[in-house]
Amino acid sequence: MDPKIRKDALSYHMLGRPGKLEVIPTKPYSTQRDLSLAYTPGVAEPCLEIQKNPDDIYKYTAKGNLVAVISNGTAVLGLGDIGADSGKPVMEGKGLLFKVFADIDVFDIEVNTKDIDKLVETVILIAPTFGGINLEDIKAPECFEIEDRIKEALDIPVMHDDQHGTAIITSAGLLNAVELTGRDIAELKIVINGAGAAAVSCTRLYIKLGVKKENIIMLDSKGVLNKERTDLNKVKQQFVTDRNVHTLEEALEGADMFLGLSVAGVLKKEYLKKMAKNPIVFALANPVPEILYDEACATRDDLIMATGRSDYPNQVNNVLGFPFIFRGAMDVRSTKINDEMKLAAARALAELAKEPVPEEVNIAYHTHNLSFGRDYIIPKALDPRLIMRVAPAVAKAAMETGVARKPITNWDAYTEELGKRLGFANPVIRHIKGKAKKDAKRVVFAEAENYKMLKACEIVVSEELAHPVLLGDRQVIEKIIEEYALELHDVEIINPRGPEEAERLEQFAEHYYQKMQRRGVTLDVAREVMHHRNFFAPMLVEHGYADAMISGLTRNYPDTLNPVLDIIGKKEGANLVSGMYIINAKDQPYFFADCTVNKNPTREQLIEITLQTVYAVRQFNITPRVAFVSYSNFGSNDGRIPTMQREAIEILHRDYPDLIVDGEMQANYALNNEILKEDFPFSTLIGGSANVLIFPYLTAGNIAYKLMQEIGKFEVIGPILNGLRKSVHILQMGTSVSEIVNMVTVAVTDAQCVERREKGLEKCY
Repeated sequence: MDPKIRKDALSYHMLGRPGKLEVIPTKPYSTQRDLSLAYTPGVAEPCLEIQKNPDDIYKYTAKGNLVAVISNGTAVLGLGDIGADSGKPVMEGKGLLFKVFADIDVFDIEVNTKDIDKLVETVILIAPTFGGINLEDIKAPECFEIEDRIKEALDIPVMHDDQHGTAIITSAGLLNAVELTGRDIAELKIVINGAGAAAVSCTRLYIKLGVKKENIIMLDSKGVLNKERTDLNKVKQQFVTDRNVHTLEEALEGADMFLGLSVAGVLKKEYLKKMAKNPIVFALANPVPEILYDEACATRDDLIMATGRSDYPNQVNNVLGFPFIFRGAMDVRSTKINDEMKLAAARALAELAKEPVPEEVNIAYHTHNLSFGRDYIIPKALDPRLIMRVAPAVAKAAMETGVARKPITNWDAYTEELGKRLGFANPVIRHIKGKAKKDAKRVVFAEAENYKMLKACEIVVSEELAHPVLLGDRQVIEKIIEEYALELHDVEIINPRGPEEAERLEQFAEHYYQKMQRRGVTLDVAREVMHHRNFFAPMLVEHGYADAMISGLTRNYPDTLNPVLDIIGKKEGANLVSGMYIINAKDQPYFFADCTVNKNPTREQLIEITLQTVYAVRQFNITPRVAFVSYSNFGSNDGRIPTMQREAIEILHRDYPDLIVDGEMQANYALNNEILKEDFPFSTLIGGSANVLIFPYLTAGNIAYKLMQEIGKFEVIGPILNGLRKSVHILQMGTSVSEIVNMVTVAVTDAQCVERREKGLEKCY
């Protein structure tokens, strides 16, 4: 190992609290009463309930979300039989992955025995503690018997990941490789170099997928498993071939696929040349594969290749499987993990690889635009969609095969819950995406000469959220689309500077001149500014050529907003435009206003900002609970701002008695209903915390949302502009692709509201 990596790895494990895991309480423990409930005497009550009904152990304890990672250290990673103690860092690492990727808690348990009976007995005896058992790094062939005996004895999910994890991930890659090469899986000829736990499990699962056993040749370190061999154990005897082949070179003659689970360098270039057209090569020896990636690609330019390494395309990484398989199995309280559940996971992974890749994944892997093809047949481990695709697929398979004891009935709610576990579920966005898809609108992407905007556009098209109109130079846009292989076929492109737009540009210039002639704008100036995207785009919306507009990614906020205010203007009856952000916290969304437009609002302006925000929040099917935040609590401090806020609240209470609004109050009281109830029981917010915060001036609001974004690491959506006559939304500079997609979705639903208002179907504030 590189000396620097070795040093860094040791420091990583040693510094601070040693190791990678800790136990954190999930219940209050600060008072004597808390402790009496947690332990004696209160703890007796759940014990007695479990004694009466054993299934209540899932109700009163952590069992349902707790997995044991168990090993005897006989086959640790690429290190071999290093013993139970030495293998503990790996088991802790496995626990970390369970928690990070699927919010599953883990106790790692190292069992110091090589005796099969003792190991099996130990696992069975401690099983009541756990909702699932992950066997790890146990050598073959003992691992097969150990897993089978434990599975037979227990009624919880049990899986030896070294076997089945690799089988599931490579099965996903195999399904997509077969599709890309136009093969029939039943005719696929496979050579498997390696006959250990993973190789055997892969072979068994491939046969379940439709590969014929007679088309498989397996080799161990002594050569092909054929009828001449007399040294084969019972497991290897299952995969003996009738063909008269003895060496890897002979076996690969005309083969469609090579699966390597062996040692570095065994797949020679001359062997690779003998394989069939469009060979599939999964060389999974780590850290050095059976053939180096660059060497293989130089030898065959028609191959599809996967390795176990993250620095090459198509990494076979078990973290794509085990966290989500256990998550789905445990969520339906499955009695086992069967083949149908493994196949469901493989198929879910294969399908996910065909979908447009979120930009955060591209960024994480320092690539431009991953898309389904020879270099992308398996999803990346950091794809946030994995838990919401694989876990439900596994859970459904468990239900369909009759091994689930707690069926799921609401799959949308379950998927939302999975996202919440990792802190990126957004029911607000899910709701408005549903609304957007029902009536997609034409949205102008004013800055289409930008990769991030075009990548967002690709996702919008794929999810059918809107009908994009790209604004900019056609050649520049098409070059970016080609360079990044974006799926943007037949999307409309408009170039404000193109000769084909001369007539429309003149129409827009005349319109702008009529609006602005008494503000120093001549017709020549109007013609000139109409060449600029942030003038031309709102004119497209104003004249009905489009329904909404998105801009601001590369320009400062005022430069983008001012032309919109001049061209589009405010809604009828509105005296101002205000800005709102959605803070997507783990427990619920929060809405902050005004953080972007009004610097020092008056009392009347605070009232209007509140009413605009309330209307916007109701569009998300959320009941607004509004707090005016300040440094004062209900008159506890004097000053211009608290006085102005109190006066605004009095007017709102008088004129809008059904509105849940109160203040002025400090932010902790607004967000913590317990302390609010204790100190200010008269507040109209009693019964639930505030979800809408109205800030007294722009500085406070702007600082607050950015602190939430950077320190709290919450997803922030916005700014959403309220009070405009048409749907226009302006991005912050540096906005991410996913944030652009969210804002496009908001723009579409806003445009739907504008349409209803213009038809007299709805009164929008």
